[in-house]
Amino acid sequence: MFRRLLLLLFTLPTGLALAQDPQMSQFYAAPLYLSPAFAGSAMAPRAILNYRNQWPALSANFVTSMLSVDHYIDRFNSGIGLLVVNDQQFSGLKSVSAALQYSYQLKITENLAARAGFEAAFVTRSADFFRLTFGDQLSNRGVISPTTLDPVAELGPRVRYATFSTGLLVYDQRFWAGVSAHHLNRPNQAFAINTSDPLPMRITAHGGYKIPLADYEIGNNLGDQIEREKSVSFATLYKKQGKFDQLDVGAYLTYAPLTFGLWYRGIPIKQYDRGLNNHDAAVFLIGYRQDNFSFGYSYDATISSLGFASGGSHEISLAYTFPYEPERRPPYRKRKRELSCPKF
Repeated sequence: MFRRLLLLLFTLPTGLALAQDPQMSQFYAAPLYLSPAFAGSAMAPRAILNYRNQWPALSANFVTSMLSVDHYIDRFNSGIGLLVVNDQQFSGLKSVSAALQYSYQLKITENLAARAGFEAAFVTRSADFFRLTFGDQLSNRGVISPTTLDPVAELGPRVRYATFSTGLLVYDQRFWAGVSAHHLNRPNQAFAINTSDPLPMRITAHGGYKIPLADYEIGNNLGDQIEREKSVSFATLYKKQGKFDQLDVGAYLTYAPLTFGLWYRGIPIKQYDRGLNNHDAAVFLIGYRQDNFSFGYSYDATISSLGFASGGSHEISLAYTFPYEPERRPPYRKRKRELSCPKF
């Protein structure tokens, strides 16, 4: 929905400055993008690659790629992370951001813990103005004129700004809940000099609950029989940026090493405008996790007015957690528990 609204906004003279952050269907496979509180949450060095191609059948598609690395420093109960995001939009608009993250973990009870995180990012946005269509190029008959007198077409090629974010996460063996706020300083993203266009804050709230089904052992071709996870997890994610909001509701079935997911994205009872319902997609996911490696693929079946002709959205995630055993010093402490939320 965010992206569909952005497509409409680019037909307006001032639409160039309006933007929404990329969305990820496998948001737990992009934990540092979801919230800086996830930095170091694997309790070991970790590297993740994410790729998303939205509406590949249309010329108005969006391609987002991410690289994140993070690590947990046991001695200081702290996590550190680096997140790099490259987002390319059909209009010739491109943004590249690099963010540094820090999180601190606090043990509340024997089974309950909290994590607070902070992020500082630097963003570069650039635009190919020759690929844009401005309002004065459109006629009542739908004809597009090759020339424009819009002053935006004469603007500089890029804008740079810093942005700051924060997040909070609470979890135990079975449940997790978190909130995050991005772009706290609402940086000016306008290309025009002496023009103000603050980037709206992105607010997210997420949570879920895991139900273990049974403990069992499974043989595989990769080694000896080991105990594998067998569970059902229910989760939800609410996000809001500017006047637009969206809700993801779904469930995961894990029968290790496989995970299957099914999601609905949208707010069916809400309309942004006449004929513009807040229906976005049904998301289907399959993930594979073996030892320290995980791979996920998801497909968004478009249920908005764009329909299946858009080609849906394809998303891939690759993650590797490096073998790591923290240095233990007297008094010896129990190894901290990994988050119970899904990995996709």
